[in-house]
Amino acid sequence: MIFIGLDDTDNLESRGTGNLARQIATNLSADFRVVGVLRHQLLVDPSIRYTSHNSCKSVVLDADGKVDLAALGERVRLIMLADFQPGSDPGLCVARVVPDTVIEFGQRAKREVLTQGQARELAAAHSILLAGVGGDEGGVIGALAAVGLAASGEDGRYVMIGNSRDLAGLQPIPVVLATGISAVQTVSGQPVMEGLVQSDKIRPVRRRGRAVLVVEQSGDEWVPLKLG
Repeated sequence: MIFIGLDDTDNLESRGTGNLARQIATNLSADFRVVGVLRHQLLVDPSIRYTSHNSCKSVVLDADGKVDLAALGERVRLIMLADFQPGSDPGLCVARVVPDTVIEFGQRAKREVLTQGQARELAAAHSILLAGVGGDEGGVIGALAAVGLAASGEDGRYVMIGNSRDLAGLQPIPVVLATGISAVQTVSGQPVMEGLVQSDKIRPVRRRGRAVLVVEQSGDEWVPLKLG
């Protein structure tokens, strides 16, 4: 897997980072299999500058063989530069091998105030590509955190996976699974194998490296829950 982390690419009037992450994923889909785009919630604290909810995004790719990560990073950086938003402080991270210390950094970013220096020092120690793409480059913190959280396999909500965003209305479970979602289950973990799901805005969570749609029953249909 290759993990791309993005953060602080927007302002209050612009498109969100999720929109940009999906654009990047679509661009890269010409050369890689895109596993999905994830939203990760970080700590909300008065001392942290953020646009709305302090979430960062990751793009997860499945790639066989050798990949020039520096070239991939430059490709993504140019896409980000072409859509730079005034007042934003974008950060970019690209990694294939993600050590436990980076996963831990992502988990800490959900509960602690971290610094650019900490992010840059950690990335440099493991030869991980981490770069600012404008402004004061504060987004490097969330970008590295996004990579760690995505690599953990246990964090985030998919804002793009397969063609799930094309679904609308009530859809049978097999149709939902055919989009690329790995499983449909209840909050208690019971698998849901049949029935109809309200599919207008399904947002699976990442669990054990898989996309899992958590639902609850409402009358004769299943309603997705917004978790992660």
